[in-house]
Amino acid sequence: MTDGAGPENSRAAIDWAHLSRQTMGDVALEAELLALFATQAAEFSGKLAAAASDKARLDLAHTLKGASRAIGAFPLGDAAEDYESAIAEPPRLRALEARLAEAQQAIASRLKR
Repeated sequence: MTDGAGPENSRAAIDWAHLSRQTMGDVALEAELLALFATQAAEFSGKLAAAASDKARLDLAHTLKGASRAIGAFPLGDAAEDYESAIAEPPRLRALEARLAEAQQAIASRLKR
């Protein structure tokens, strides 16, 4: 799923080789990390909408950026960084939500194996 916003859409939602290196090829650890991230990701949009301040939204985006890059969801991490840089710009939020949905879909597919 892509929104056609730019060339970065040609990248996979998750760099599986990066995740494999991070987990040293441990498939059980990979599944555990993906399940934890999926739980975090499912809660993110609601927390962002409920955030009472720009600082709270920045903190959430920063957390998502780090967590997504750790598992190899680089397009999502980049979108979170863009959102941090330009908080409250609706196009940034839409891009972040699109990348989040892509990562969630990729994780769900991977965990079904």
